[in-house]
Amino acid sequence: MTRNLIPGILAMAAVVVASNILVQFLFGQWLTLGAFTYPFAFLVTDLTNRLQGAAAARKVVVAGFAVGIFCSLVGSQIVGEFGPLVTLRVAVASGIAFLSAQLLDISVFNRLRQGSWWRAPLVSTLAGSSLDTALFFTIAFSAALTFLEPGNDVSWAGEALPVLGFGPVAPLWVSLAVADWLVKLSLAAVALVPFRLVVGKLTTRVA
Repeated sequence: MTRNLIPGILAMAAVVVASNILVQFLFGQWLTLGAFTYPFAFLVTDLTNRLQGAAAARKVVVAGFAVGIFCSLVGSQIVGEFGPLVTLRVAVASGIAFLSAQLLDISVFNRLRQGSWWRAPLVSTLAGSSLDTALFFTIAFSAALTFLEPGNDVSWAGEALPVLGFGPVAPLWVSLAVADWLVKLSLAAVALVPFRLVVGKLTTRVA
């Protein structure tokens, strides 16, 4: 691991730790505070990819994955009102979603890196965010995957309700996923500003 990777690894670790803590606090009916911090993992990955290449970005992602596993292990040992703060299904869902989505982000970014400056970070983040949301909420809460952790009662997530309170009727976890996905899409656009500023500043400094 080279010294140049340390800022990216520290930034990714900070995002992962913050998200694991903030996911315990609700924001409105459909979101947690973690929904507003986790999407910045894609910003860290894209900045590393742009400035240091795909291989470096993968190393940062693996470091973030390791931090996530550690957070899950710690959370599984802390028992709250409704049991462990992190269940096996949530831990598995989080790990699979993070690693799959970040690696997809890197792959898409690489394919588009020669185009307009905004295209690679925007499209790769949208693709990665969509995969992340789909994998996490399906694995963590879908009734079809109850066999992953039979002792973990997630029947509450299957309650049939209108999506986001006004859409077609679907399990509650679908509303949670849609709300999370919409936040990720919004922050993907917002993250273009710091992406442009950081890349511009560091590129000018190197030149």
